[in-house]
Amino acid sequence: MSRPASATPGTGPAEHGVGTPENPLKITDPRALRALAHPARIAILQHLALDGPATATECAEVAGLSPSACSYHLRALARFGFVEEEPASAADGRHRPWRARVIAFAIGDETSRDASGRAAGLLLRESLQARIDELRAEYFDREPEYPREWREAAGAVQDVLHVSAEELTAVRKQVQDLLARYRRLDPGERPPDAERVHATFELIPWFTPGSKG
Repeated sequence: MSRPASATPGTGPAEHGVGTPENPLKITDPRALRALAHPARIAILQHLALDGPATATECAEVAGLSPSACSYHLRALARFGFVEEEPASAADGRHRPWRARVIAFAIGDETSRDASGRAAGLLLRESLQARIDELRAEYFDREPEYPREWREAAGAVQDVLHVSAEELTAVRKQVQDLLARYRRLDPGERPPDAERVHATFELIPWFTPGSKG
């Protein structure tokens, strides 16, 4: 579903372990889905995954919260294994950084088996979409301030496909593989003029279940 990723080598899960972009954590527990669905927690997890480790005070600046409120949300994320404290990175004994344990996740299909799971999964999807809408709105508000080459390169791509489920799976895999080439979690792998860009590509079934074509 969402694939934030650590930008600092050694701060995220082991390569290809559960919770990495190549092997997203499949979340099926409604309690974990609801815990992650809070907008502030999504922002915090994304910050830790991309720019962490970071203290509660540093995360608070990103989430627009007080440090004490941010500490509460960090502990809530930690209860379900999304983040953890990293004392080794502490500059002193009082301000301990947190790190992301999960940098990629997917909402498991098992959530559709009962009403609680469906509601929790829907809540998380809506929160993730709201985060994307927020990033989009922030860009549009300041679009004239961006260099022309960035304004021309940015934007949505839309099309209509007529494919089988097997072909759609192949399309999704090809897109994922292409995006992965430019993820560049290690800053040393990026060209000097690289900037962070949020990439969203949706494949939405546009037909009525049970219909043909």
